[in-house]
Amino acid sequence: MVLTEFRPIYTIMKKTFLSLLASACVVAPGLFSGAAQAQFLDGPPERIVPDSQMQVQLSYAPVVKQTAPAVVNVYTSRTVRARSGADFFERMFGMQRAPQERVESSLGSGVIVRSNGIIVTNAHVVKGADELKVVLNDRREFPAEIVAQDEEIDVAVLKIETNGERLPALAIQSQSDDLEIGDIVLAIGNPFGVGQTVTSGIVSALGRTNVTDLSSFIQTDAAVNPGNSGGALVDLSGELIGVNTAIFSRSGGSNGIGFAIPSELVSRAVDSAISEGRIVRPWIGARTNAVDATMASALGLDRSKGAVINEILPKGPADKVGLEKGDVILSVDGTPINDDSGLRFKLATLRKGQEVAIRYFREGKERTVNVETDIPQETPERDERKIEGMNPFDGATLVNMSPALGEELGFDPFISGVMVLKIERGSAANYNRLRPGDFLIGLNDEDITSTRQLESLLETVESDEGWKLSIDRNGRIGVLPTRYLPREQ
Repeated sequence: MVLTEFRPIYTIMKKTFLSLLASACVVAPGLFSGAAQAQFLDGPPERIVPDSQMQVQLSYAPVVKQTAPAVVNVYTSRTVRARSGADFFERMFGMQRAPQERVESSLGSGVIVRSNGIIVTNAHVVKGADELKVVLNDRREFPAEIVAQDEEIDVAVLKIETNGERLPALAIQSQSDDLEIGDIVLAIGNPFGVGQTVTSGIVSALGRTNVTDLSSFIQTDAAVNPGNSGGALVDLSGELIGVNTAIFSRSGGSNGIGFAIPSELVSRAVDSAISEGRIVRPWIGARTNAVDATMASALGLDRSKGAVINEILPKGPADKVGLEKGDVILSVDGTPINDDSGLRFKLATLRKGQEVAIRYFREGKERTVNVETDIPQETPERDERKIEGMNPFDGATLVNMSPALGEELGFDPFISGVMVLKIERGSAANYNRLRPGDFLIGLNDEDITSTRQLESLLETVESDEGWKLSIDRNGRIGVLPTRYLPREQ
């Protein structure tokens, strides 16, 4: 992600950015009379520019009254362990102070999307939380639990117990095709903890894919600030069109460039969380990259567009229908694909097993093929194991990487091998500088192929002097000398 840090709302630093100037007004639904009202009832309201003082003075209050009760405050607390700095004598004699614990609190926003207490917010709002509390618009407080979350798309689904009470909920706009640049939108949330706030603006751009690795954001100039994360972006029909998540800013405050996760992705994430207990993102079993100008010229494309396939999963959906390495995916079910982020976003809005028409470019010709989406498979099984004993891995939790686990953790789903998942503080693994995300390649010139095989290997290795461990860390392969065994208890 191109984000500098996680504040309750992302703050993204950028050296230069063209200012976006636009203005438009749409008269709020329900405020018309006569023919205009009849037109609204028959179908979507016609977009018009106000042509009278009366129309300019019309209020968004009816929309706010309709939507604001479904927007909540999300409070989190987490316990953080920190080691205080050692003084001169402690450093001199190798003394260490005991870790100190402190409780950190943060706030964000959320949206009730099911009247039985299902709430959607950002994953970064609830990340690492030990305790979650949701405060409704009427000031009632409820403990909340996380149903599912996906950090890559920055969506989390929460649940509060309502004891049968039906809460006000926002309808999620299932498709964003009707959304146009210039449409008026309202952002509702809890910026800076001052309480629920409503700001207005327009849709400044659609399909922004240069914000995160998997995105197709709605850009708006409605004021969005820290604390707005997870809050609602609604249209003048009172429907949820997006969940506010990020801003471009030099100062940390709103500069009029905010981003929201589109409703179609939010809707799919909520449905998946409720039905499967996790957020599942379909795929076609192909690794892709964006097409730049040089590549477009080499492939025979008239301009840089699409996502070029550079790897195919054997027996995956793409492989089954004959897609090949070098094919450029141009559209999915008629939706143009500009880059690989756009492709991944489009697939993430689909259901498992949904058949889609993929238009692609090969050898100077455009072709179309129907592909049935699937979810990444957990093959091999993760077989999570915590290693214990007099060896350099003591205190490390290891897993077998698979496409499913790769997608779940935000890794390349095509990566395989044994990965370090967690490291216990103060353990031998910690002392020997192993890190979560390290891939274990070999031990004392023996290849590491699985967690089970590594455990068996550890039982046969006799080395009191040292262990030669080969690892892959962020794509760089090296040898990590490990000479220290855990202390006896």
